[in-house]
Amino acid sequence: MPLDFSVEKKPLSTFGLAGLADIVLLLLIFFLLTSNFIPQFGIQVNLPEAQSAPPAEAQYVNVSITAEGQYYVDQNQVPEDGLLNAIRSARGTRQALVLRADEQATVAQFATVASIARALDLRVLMATEREDSGRQ
Repeated sequence: MPLDFSVEKKPLSTFGLAGLADIVLLLLIFFLLTSNFIPQFGIQVNLPEAQSAPPAEAQYVNVSITAEGQYYVDQNQVPEDGLLNAIRSARGTRQALVLRADEQATVAQFATVASIARALDLRVLMATEREDSGRQ
């Protein structure tokens, strides 16, 4: 029995975009409803820019380093030698730490917080500004 490769029907040459527009709209609504919004904090720091920024939610211990080198744990000012105790007491059941360091903060200050977080078995996330945020 020979195979018949003849083309009797022409292929569909037009494509309806109405169904595609519906799918795109549904995906847009889904992502808007499921996205996390980053709350604004009271401590003013100039964050470095990056392609994406991690969410800062109540499930994270928030540590801020200002341009002057001051440390804040969950918006309470803490001296450098009291960071370990402050982070330990603020931790509770949280498993991660969000570091909001000013652009002027030093690597040594970041390393201090990161080593404390590592000693407490916390993940460290670095908060950044999106590049397209357009700071003034």
